[in-house]
Amino acid sequence: MYHSVGDRTHDPYRVTVTPERLDRQLAWLRGRGLRGVSMAELLAARARGDGHGLVGLTFDDGYADFLTGALPLLARHGCTATLFVLPGRLGGENAWDRPGPCKPLLSADGIRAAADAGTEIGSHGLTHLDLTRVDDATLAAETAGSRAALRDLLGTEPAGFCYPYGTVDHRVVEAVRAAGYAYACAIDPGPLTGPHALPRLHVGERDTAVRLFLKYRLHRLRRRPVAAQP
Repeated sequence: MYHSVGDRTHDPYRVTVTPERLDRQLAWLRGRGLRGVSMAELLAARARGDGHGLVGLTFDDGYADFLTGALPLLARHGCTATLFVLPGRLGGENAWDRPGPCKPLLSADGIRAAADAGTEIGSHGLTHLDLTRVDDATLAAETAGSRAALRDLLGTEPAGFCYPYGTVDHRVVEAVRAAGYAYACAIDPGPLTGPHALPRLHVGERDTAVRLFLKYRLHRLRRRPVAAQP
C-alpha cells in the first residue's frame, strides 16, 4: 500500500515515498523473483492457481505525482499497479490531510493517462470520508456513485474499491458488495477479511530491504489468508 511518490520534505502522516526509495523497493521485489501487479491481475491469477511470485501494488488517493514519480519506475521494473482515485475531487487537493502538506490530485485527463499506461483504476470513494461514520445516502454515493462516475470517466466499470483510512465494518462491506465491486482493499480488517476486505501492508520511506523482508514474511502470520475467488 503506497500513497504519494515525490517530495517528502514535510510528511507528518508518512504517506510519501521518494522516487529513489520506490525504485529500490521495486528492485528488491524483482531481485527476489517477485513482480508487482495490479489487484485485478493478482486476484485473477490466484483464481487460476498460478499467483505464485505476484505481489499486489496499490496507490491510494490518486495523487498527481503518480504519473511522474511512480509510473516510470513501475514500467522500468516490469510492474503494474492499482490506483485508487477520488472522482469527486478531480484536480483537487488532499483536503482530508489538513494540517498536512497540500498535494494535488489527478485530473480526469491524468486518470485516463494512468489507465492508458496499463494501470488498473479503482475507486477510493468520491471524497475520502470515513464510511463507517456516514449515513446511508452518503454511503451509497461514495460507493455506487463513485463507481458510476469512474464508468463515465473511463468507459469501463471499475472492479476494485479501497476504504478511505482503511476503516470498514459489516455495513460498509455490504454496501461495496451491493455496488457491484468484485473486490475491496482495507488495511487490517480482522474477522472481516475476505474478497471485499483484503488486508494490505503499508510501505513507506523507511522500508529498506531488511524491513521489507520482515513485513513480507510476517504478513502471512498476522493476517488470515483470503481464499481465491473464481
